[in-house]
Amino acid sequence: MLTSSQTALITATVPLLEAHGETLTRHFYQTLFRDFPQVVPLFNQANQHGGTQQRALAGAVLCYARHIESLDQLGPLVATIVNKHVSLQILPEHYPLVGAALLKAIREVLGADVATDAVIDAWAAAYGQLADILIGAERSAYAAQAQAPGGWRGTRAFTVARKTVESAEITSLVLRPADGGAVMDFQPGQYIGVRLDIDGKQHQRQYSLSAASNLETYRISVKREAGGVVSNHLHDAVAVGDTLDLYAPSGAFTLQAGDRPLVLISGGVGITPTLAMLTAALRANRQVVFIHAARNGKVHAFREHVDTLADQYPQLRRHYCYAEHDDTGPAPHATGYLDQQLLAQWLPSNDIDVYFLGPTAFMRSVKASLHALGVPAAQTHYEFFGPAEALL
Repeated sequence: MLTSSQTALITATVPLLEAHGETLTRHFYQTLFRDFPQVVPLFNQANQHGGTQQRALAGAVLCYARHIESLDQLGPLVATIVNKHVSLQILPEHYPLVGAALLKAIREVLGADVATDAVIDAWAAAYGQLADILIGAERSAYAAQAQAPGGWRGTRAFTVARKTVESAEITSLVLRPADGGAVMDFQPGQYIGVRLDIDGKQHQRQYSLSAASNLETYRISVKREAGGVVSNHLHDAVAVGDTLDLYAPSGAFTLQAGDRPLVLISGGVGITPTLAMLTAALRANRQVVFIHAARNGKVHAFREHVDTLADQYPQLRRHYCYAEHDDTGPAPHATGYLDQQLLAQWLPSNDIDVYFLGPTAFMRSVKASLHALGVPAAQTHYEFFGPAEALL
């Protein structure tokens, strides 16, 4: 339990974190991977090189420090972290390793004159408090997964039942339990964790479930990333009949029931979780506007699938926007970048529920456009693939 003096010290570090947060977290990751190499497989190293992991952690630490006296306001952040940890099977024994690296980084980056023994003790207590919150929530989540019909704890072997090329960049894998049993239900928008051994190294990734739940199989749709060790392996080396180790479905970004028209906006591979959402909404007879932006028709995945649904469900309207179109293949509804003007034309009103995903710059633009068009912030929902960043 934090004392009042420790709480005051944490609060006093907020300006320092604002000024040095990303430097601190970069040093933290270097320290963590050097001192405890056993945790390296839990992290996507591409996010380390790009700096997104550091920025995400800096934002989370800063948010925690700002709300140290009102932790109830951390609800959405805690839920996001817990779901990500559960998809990676983060365990209680991992927390002391992270804590040791964090305290060492604070001391080394801020210096002994600033990071005094009292400051380090305060942060040790604060980290312990946060760790207890997360461990408790994760314990409950693991128990719920294990007890659910078709659920499990840890990894479970799944066989690749079908592999389908969806576009020039995206390939889908349909996965069936190797033990022949049922699979756990999931909410539209959730993802699964995948663990692979590639060239003697363990890797873990999360992929959105791109088809509605059927209690028999899961489908993931993977974009080939330039230099991506895991994505290229799944595209090139994994074949029908191979097995993959999966963690049970997780994720707090899920479709909520409602009566308002639903708008699903995606860019690139951000389309994947919206597909399960689309199916669920149509089955509930909800009015849906489906908007997808792609660079061109060659990389536009699932167009035929969505078009078929539009023929079957009159309450579905869809709009496609390509950055470029070379007059081959079906034409988009607009060419250029998805902007406020296009959204103003395609949205049924501003009293809607909106879910949007895609590259960070795309999401930032969509968020700003929705705000300018008067869509209430409480009715907009988004999630990042990878570490969360701020959408200003």
